[in-house]
Amino acid sequence: MLPAFRQSPGRTRRRRAHHALKSAHTVTCPNCGATKRPHTACRDCGYVRPGLQLKVAQPEA
Repeated sequence: MLPAFRQSPGRTRRRRAHHALKSAHTVTCPNCGATKRPHTACRDCGYVRPGLQLKVAQPEA
């Protein structure tokens, strides 16, 4: 089946108003000061929370 009526450009734009990409939220690592995503381990030092730190493989140059 096809739509009975064509949607107006304004209605189409209002629907697509939420399709824009949002920037990633970042916080600073309390251990080393690098930026990281919240609730994830730090890529630089492996810090997760007090008492828990993951081993991070250092990139070979």
